[in-house]
Amino acid sequence: MRLWVDADACPNVIKNILFRAAERVEIPCILVANQAISIPPSKWIERRVVSSGFDVADNYIVDNINPQDLVVTADIPLAADVIDKGGLAINPRGELYTKENIKQRLSMRDFMEQMRSSGLQTDGPASFNQQDRMAFANTLDKLLAKKLN
Repeated sequence: MRLWVDADACPNVIKNILFRAAERVEIPCILVANQAISIPPSKWIERRVVSSGFDVADNYIVDNINPQDLVVTADIPLAADVIDKGGLAINPRGELYTKENIKQRLSMRDFMEQMRSSGLQTDGPASFNQQDRMAFANTLDKLLAKKLN
């Protein structure tokens, strides 16, 4: 199992949780972004810098994951591609994307995009908070425990 991070938009607090988890359970954590991301020195943590462009980082992740790898992303289409390849996907708020819920998430995303493109003003996501951080850490710990046992 490897941890993949769609790192451009991932909150730093989540990256730090992932860094500690990679060290603790000794699994690779790979951050993918279109710019250099700061990482601590570790044999378990690495970064991949990809060229700029629409979905370049997402495509890199999908092309390189193995079944059972875990991807951290808020990008719902990327999560759907990961699930299609047999991987696991969670968002930085700790929500696990599954075969059962990903179609609904894609439909809602597409609906909201249509609403915004028609001129409707929508609120963005709620501010990232301590509860989100805790939910992410708890979900990550459960997934790692299940995969490593």
